[in-house]
Amino acid sequence: MKRLMTFKSILWTIVGLAMASGITRMLFGLGAITNQSDATPWGIWKGINVVPGIALAAGGFVVTAIIYVMRRHEFSRYSKFAVLLAFLGYISAATSLVVELGLPWLVWHPVIYWQPHSALFEVSWCVILYLTVLFLEFVPVPLDETHWFSGVRRFLIKYKLILVVLGVMISTLHQSSLGTMFLLTPEKLHALWYSSMLPIMFFVSAVAIGPLMVILAVLVVSSLYGRELEREKLGMLGLISMGVLVVYGLIRIIDIAATGKLLLVFDGSWQANIFLLELVLILVLPIIFLAVKKLRYSTAGLWIATISGVLGMVLNRANIAGIMLVQTGNLYIPTIYEIFISVGIISAAILGFLFCVERFKLWETKWEDSRQEPNAQPEFDRSSEVYLGAPRLAGRTIYSMIFVVSLAFGFAVISSDRLYSHGVDDVIAQEARGNGILYIDGNRDNFGVAFGHAEHIKRQQGADSCSVCHHMNLPQDKSSQCSACHRQMYTTTDVFRHDWHASPTGANIACNMCHTPGEEKQKSSAKKCVDCHLDLYPENAVNTFESYLTVSYVDAMHGQCVTCHAERALSDTTKVAQARCPACHTGSLPHYLKEDMRDKLRQPGLSNVIIPKSDVNLELKQGE
Repeated sequence: MKRLMTFKSILWTIVGLAMASGITRMLFGLGAITNQSDATPWGIWKGINVVPGIALAAGGFVVTAIIYVMRRHEFSRYSKFAVLLAFLGYISAATSLVVELGLPWLVWHPVIYWQPHSALFEVSWCVILYLTVLFLEFVPVPLDETHWFSGVRRFLIKYKLILVVLGVMISTLHQSSLGTMFLLTPEKLHALWYSSMLPIMFFVSAVAIGPLMVILAVLVVSSLYGRELEREKLGMLGLISMGVLVVYGLIRIIDIAATGKLLLVFDGSWQANIFLLELVLILVLPIIFLAVKKLRYSTAGLWIATISGVLGMVLNRANIAGIMLVQTGNLYIPTIYEIFISVGIISAAILGFLFCVERFKLWETKWEDSRQEPNAQPEFDRSSEVYLGAPRLAGRTIYSMIFVVSLAFGFAVISSDRLYSHGVDDVIAQEARGNGILYIDGNRDNFGVAFGHAEHIKRQQGADSCSVCHHMNLPQDKSSQCSACHRQMYTTTDVFRHDWHASPTGANIACNMCHTPGEEKQKSSAKKCVDCHLDLYPENAVNTFESYLTVSYVDAMHGQCVTCHAERALSDTTKVAQARCPACHTGSLPHYLKEDMRDKLRQPGLSNVIIPKSDVNLELKQGE
């Protein structure tokens, strides 16, 4: 049981770190914790969690189809494992999508807003339906622990065959549709992975690896909980997978040969080497260890075959969904926070699986903790040990502490520089503004906007044009930059900061300096900021504010720029393109800035610089 506790402790540590990164992502946006950008929007979550996760969850419909459709009832004891794995796998994939896309309260949109020509629309519908089917298939297991809803449980068990058939139909549709989605990327996906046969390959490979994932889960449970293995039955299930793997291997190799890509396999490139590694993992090792009877019925042989097959599947889907896609911007390397979330979602799914193993009857008999005896008295090996109660209660205490500590550590290591905007800093001489442009890289991802500052002043016709954009100043400042007030990158900011004004370490202003003595201290009875800060608004600026709670930096920048561009596009039909994103977001950071000014760009508070207009990369000309 010490092995089990150590394993769970590691999982809870990872979940705590992932939770910190996930909360930060939902509060501050993707830019706070990822290296994804508009140029490279697909990251580690789709390549590791979503696309491979759905394939590995295929064991749910494959194993249940073998048992209930093909009537191979000798595998019946593994049906609950298969359904639970599929259910948790799909929940993990859905969670990854929610983390990446945000706005979880809009997940119902595909149900209402139909896009019937979209492969992703079909995938989303099938995932929703299959999750419902998996829930109905698995819910009799927890209901078996209670006398409630016994009628519902009997009804679901009676008509389980209907659910199995629905699961097979729906899974067949969306497993292949995931491959269909990548048919849209012939110019982006490497030739060794792109094929018109992708829908068929996705389906066949999922059918082959799904049962191996179920076998791997049984091996893990047996190892952690001391369950005896039925190697013969597991070996027979693996033999079925081996047969499908042979079919998958033939389809893939024949496709490579028929399309004239064999020379690419042996050209010595890193892509070719990864391709060969993938074939060894997903085909060679599993087929060898499952084809030889002695190896197939051995514990070590099953471990090697299943681990190799699962890793091969993950590598295959990761290659198609990310690694072998042509990078459209700077090289994408996931941050440690993205990795935390990716591994954390997997860890949470494993913990959920272990919880069900311990609480519900997934085997013929329910698992019982061997340390738990009705009248057991606490025993100590050393006087320094502390009794934390019964094993289950002690586990809750230990795991809770591990989770809280790792959660706090996760928040502590997140760089605050990613959470706050720094805007445009005047680090070059002020007079350079007349001959240059501002390069705005608000996300600090080396992918920004070349802003013709001098040109915009001319268009506004006059010095008073500053107040159009710089609509408020900090005290004793002129033309404060956007980030001075819009400090948060993705969330609102309290620009007034009442606590700072009243704090002895801040402005140290007494309450009666702003609030009328004897009256309730409310906003309505307080002085206006402009009463003290006469330079709060730029000259000739006419501004009224209901609140000093500012919008995020991203919203402020887009609100100023896009709104103005949209108005110009309406008044001048030749300027329609100005209201579109590519009009400003035209390219990555110029090469000389990458080489000469990278250190400056990474200094705290410095994310944008003024560069001579004559040196601007031609790719950025449209955004001037």
